[in-house]
Amino acid sequence: MTTITLVRGDITRQSVDAVVNAANSSLLGGGGVDGAIHRRGGPAILEDCRRLRASQYGKGLPTGQAVATTAGELDARWVIHTVGPVWSSGEDRSALLASCYRESLRVADELGARTVAFPAVSTGIYGWPMDDGARIAVQTVRAADTSVEEVRFVLFDESAYDAFAAAADLD
Repeated sequence: MTTITLVRGDITRQSVDAVVNAANSSLLGGGGVDGAIHRRGGPAILEDCRRLRASQYGKGLPTGQAVATTAGELDARWVIHTVGPVWSSGEDRSALLASCYRESLRVADELGARTVAFPAVSTGIYGWPMDDGARIAVQTVRAADTSVEEVRFVLFDESAYDAFAAAADLD
């Protein structure tokens, strides 16, 4: 059974097998978590991402999918990049958000990762409401058929931590 742990802090400082990056479809870096991971992890991550773009992901990584690269200088073995959906009040995209977590765990299993750190995918610039994003994340991880032993949700601020604690019933 997978243990869920909540941490308030910086995902780029986690010592885990795999860090999940809330990437954009280009895989070439961006803002928020994506930019922080690329900055701290160094150029090796971007080099791997460029190789992926030159091969099977010429048009970018589709929303809800996940792919792994080196972790560069992070205290991890891999970065698993996943592209979350942009929140929409007029269209239910929750299946795509759940897919980000499921697919990231599938990739982690393929790699043999036992500890995985996730950010709150899509809840930043993509506008997903934090309470709903936390609910989807926790439910999806709990329901996943995975060999990952620990999923660590690394949350940037207290309100995000509180939302995940409520969703995980850990408060």
